[in-house]
Amino acid sequence: MSDELKTLRIGVIGAGFIANFHLESMISVRNVEVRGVYSRTPEKRGIFCEKANALGLGPCTGFSSLEEMLGSGEIDAVWILVPNHVRLETMKTIHSFAVANPGALRAVACEKPLARTLREAEEMVELVEAAGIKHGYLENQLFASAVERGRDIIWKRAVPSAGRPYLARATEEHAGPHEPWFWQGNKQGGGVLLDMMCHSVEVGRFLLTQPGEPRSALKLKSATGSVANLKWQRPKYADRLLRDMGSEVDYRKRPAEDFARGTVVFEDPDGHEVIVECATSWAFIGAGLRIELEVLGAEYSMEYNSLQSALKVFMSRDVRGAQGEDMIEKQNSEQGLMPVMEDEHASFGYTSENRHMVEAFRKGEKPMTTFHDGMEVIRILMGLYKSAEHGRTIYFDDEDLTDYVPLVAREKRL
Repeated sequence: MSDELKTLRIGVIGAGFIANFHLESMISVRNVEVRGVYSRTPEKRGIFCEKANALGLGPCTGFSSLEEMLGSGEIDAVWILVPNHVRLETMKTIHSFAVANPGALRAVACEKPLARTLREAEEMVELVEAAGIKHGYLENQLFASAVERGRDIIWKRAVPSAGRPYLARATEEHAGPHEPWFWQGNKQGGGVLLDMMCHSVEVGRFLLTQPGEPRSALKLKSATGSVANLKWQRPKYADRLLRDMGSEVDYRKRPAEDFARGTVVFEDPDGHEVIVECATSWAFIGAGLRIELEVLGAEYSMEYNSLQSALKVFMSRDVRGAQGEDMIEKQNSEQGLMPVMEDEHASFGYTSENRHMVEAFRKGEKPMTTFHDGMEVIRILMGLYKSAEHGRTIYFDDEDLTDYVPLVAREKRL
């Protein structure tokens, strides 16, 4: 592999909502070009290319196959931003190319969650390491501006005199996903627990870990989880899903959980128990996506709420406008008092996350978050799912979760 690159040329795999969110964040990232995109949908990759070029991030070319993009000679690293059920297949293609063409591909980054099961996550890690390329796990909340700033203050000012924090709470809620595959347990891998608690458990673990410490400094002990169907299985809303998302999303017959709660216990380097409490929901109605974070120590605390923004806009009932998400992600109304995220990409961490990944890959360095972190997140989530299914606490030293599949993801449910 060559030494430091002046510019990292990336290829994007996928052209849906999250791919476009990442693309827009790249405007504020230096030393990067978005040189290619592969999507199975020609229309989507065409629109993505036009957008990349209009933003000055190209020249971007649309490719009709992943193999064609990887072999174009235009790509140094790829971002896996496809739906969960095709991520492993995508990684297998990347692995085959990298092994056959040593040095042609520098790195790969994968959007959360890394996989749908621990078995799949382990295979993702095995494939990327056998390919001999750098790898990064795209968990944006670790790079959110509030998380970075709050964590820095607590560990520099409070911990030295008052000791390590012992509790982190993380909540994420919105009214439901954008695309049909998210709602299908067999494709997505679960419901809201897999889709959103992957953020919560990792940002909680991150906030409780001292900067510079390996994540393994917190020893995973146990997980206690619960799930529920609060809204979308009700006939009125199940029928709405069927109408809006298509025949494969029938929540009268095959729902996935729209609410989940979890408690994860770790042991810190001092031998004390520390806890991450999580709650996630697709059944929240408010201005839009709400993320709440708390950290507690013996003599200090930190809190953050994404909807308590500095900028708010009010629109009366006489103001009419098309439905959209121009003020905040998962926006639920175009009237009333609305919080506005001045820069969603920075506030939610996408800008800093992509800046970090680009610089690490460009310099040939290991990024802060890798596939190993993504695999550990899946281990925790599988523990929470199994706990919810069996109604008991899961102790990780006593459980082999490798082949566990969440109930809602099984083709034939018990």
